[in-house]
Amino acid sequence: MNLMRSYTQVKHIPNIPRSVLWRLSVQLGRQLSTSCERRAKLCADVMEAVGGVRDGSRVFVGGFGLCGIPENCISALVSRGVRDLTVISNNAGVEDFGLGLLLRTKQIKRMVSSYVGENKEFAKQYLSGELELEFVPQGTLAERIRAKGAGIPAFFTPTGHQTLIHLGGTPVKYNSDQTVAIYSAPKEDRVFNGKSYVLEEAMSADFALVKAWKADKAGNLVFRKTASNFNPSMCKAADFSIVEVEEIVEVGEIPSDQIQVPAIYVNNFFKGKQFLKKIEKTVLRTNENQTTNANINEKKLKAIRLRERIAKRAALELTDGMYVNLGVGIPVLVTQYCSDKINFHSENGIIGMGPYPEAHEVDADLINAGKETVTALPGSSFFPSDESFALIRGGHLDVTMLGAMQVSAEGDLANWMIPGSMGGAMDLVFSHIAGTRVVVTMEHNSKNGESKIVKSCTLPVTGRRCVDLIITEKAVFRVDDGLTLIEKADEISLDELRKCTDSEFKVSPDLKSIQQI
Repeated sequence: MNLMRSYTQVKHIPNIPRSVLWRLSVQLGRQLSTSCERRAKLCADVMEAVGGVRDGSRVFVGGFGLCGIPENCISALVSRGVRDLTVISNNAGVEDFGLGLLLRTKQIKRMVSSYVGENKEFAKQYLSGELELEFVPQGTLAERIRAKGAGIPAFFTPTGHQTLIHLGGTPVKYNSDQTVAIYSAPKEDRVFNGKSYVLEEAMSADFALVKAWKADKAGNLVFRKTASNFNPSMCKAADFSIVEVEEIVEVGEIPSDQIQVPAIYVNNFFKGKQFLKKIEKTVLRTNENQTTNANINEKKLKAIRLRERIAKRAALELTDGMYVNLGVGIPVLVTQYCSDKINFHSENGIIGMGPYPEAHEVDADLINAGKETVTALPGSSFFPSDESFALIRGGHLDVTMLGAMQVSAEGDLANWMIPGSMGGAMDLVFSHIAGTRVVVTMEHNSKNGESKIVKSCTLPVTGRRCVDLIITEKAVFRVDDGLTLIEKADEISLDELRKCTDSEFKVSPDLKSIQQI
C-alpha cells in the first residue's frame, strides 16, 4: 500500500524512466513506513526493547558519570554480546558499573566522549590501542547531538578555536607501542563579527539508550533533577530511541505542561526491574575530610588549609545576585564561604546548587560536575546539558571559576589534556568572548615543585587569552597584557615569589597582602 501511494506521488515527474520512478517510490515508501513505526511501543522487558541493536551500531548512551545512566539497557547489551559498538556518551562511568561493563568485555570499538574520567579501564584500553577515542568538548557534544535532532547539519562554535580540537592532532587511536596510529583532522573556521569560530557537524546514532524518571503509557517522558543531562537530546536525535523508566503511569497523569520529551521522539520504552543508581562520590557536609577530624595527618591537614585559603580569597570575587559556574576541586570549596544569594551553576544542569548534603539528604539524581552529591536551594532549576552549555556559550554567567594545570603570561589555560587523561572545561573558558569573567584557582606549584604559572603552556591548550584572574596560595595576578601582581602572601618575599614563578610579572603600585573573608 505504501509503495503504490509513493509511486502515485512521484509518477508525474517528467523525463524520468519508469524504472527510476519505481526505485524512488520504494525509497519513499520506506520513509513512510519508518515514520509510521515511530510510534512509541511499551515493551515487556529490556531484552525486547534493545533487541534491534546489532554489532557495529552507533549508540548514544545518556548519563553524566553514573547519574541518569540507562543501567538496565547497558546490562542487556552485555548479556547479548553485541560487539564493535561506537558509543557516544559524555564519559564511560567506572570500571565495574555503567559503560565500564561494556568496556570490560571489550564490546566497544570506539568511544566518542568529553571526559575519560575515573575509569582506569577506559584509559588503559585507549592508551594501549585497544579502544579508539574521539574527544569532543562537553558543550560541543551536547550541541552536536541537539543539532541532529533539530535537523541542523552543522554549526559554528567558539569552543576549541586554536586548540587541538580545531587544528587537529588529538590521538584517536594508539598503536600497541604507544605511537599514534590515527590523529584527529583539522576543522574549518570562520570569523563572524570579528570573532573566530569552529565548524562542527551534527552527530548521528542508530540507537539511543535513555534513562527517564517517568513515562505515561503513550511514551511521554519526565526526567528528574540532574539525571536529565544528555538524555533528552539523545532521545530526540537517534534514529531509534530506547527508554528505560522507573515508573509508568496512565495517560493524563503527567500534566501536559510538565512533559519534557513528548512521545513522538520515543520508539521503545519499558519499566526497568532494578535501579542500583550508584553514586560515584558521596560527599557529606560532615565527613572525614573536615579539618577538625583528629585522624587527619599533618601533611594532609596542611594541604586542606592551603586549598581553603585559596577558596576564601576566591569568594571575595563574588557578590550577591551573580550567576557563577564552579569547576571541580578548589572552586567547589568556594560555596562554603559565600552567601546563599549567589546563584551557583553546574554544567551538568542546575542553577541554584547548594552545599554538600547531610546523610539524610543524599540523592543519586542530584550531583555536581565533579560527580559529587550536592543539594539544591529553594528557587533552583534543572535543565538538560544542551541548555546548560547554551547559557555558558551565550555569556549568561557572570563568572566561571576553575582549576588549571598551567596558565601562561598571556592568559592561555591548559587543563583539558594531560598525559594519560583527558577532561576539562573547554566550553567554559570560551564563554570569555561572550563576556563571562574567567577566574583560575590553583596551587602555585605542582607536586614536583614546578611553577604552574608559565611563560607559555607546554601542555595542550584549553583556551587562549581567556583568563582574567589567577588566585594561588602565594599570590593573586591580574591578567591583562601580561601578568600584574596585585596581592601577595605575607610569608613570601617578592624575590622568593619570582623564583617560584616561571613567568615574569609586573608589580602593582597598590600591591596588597592576600585578602581573606
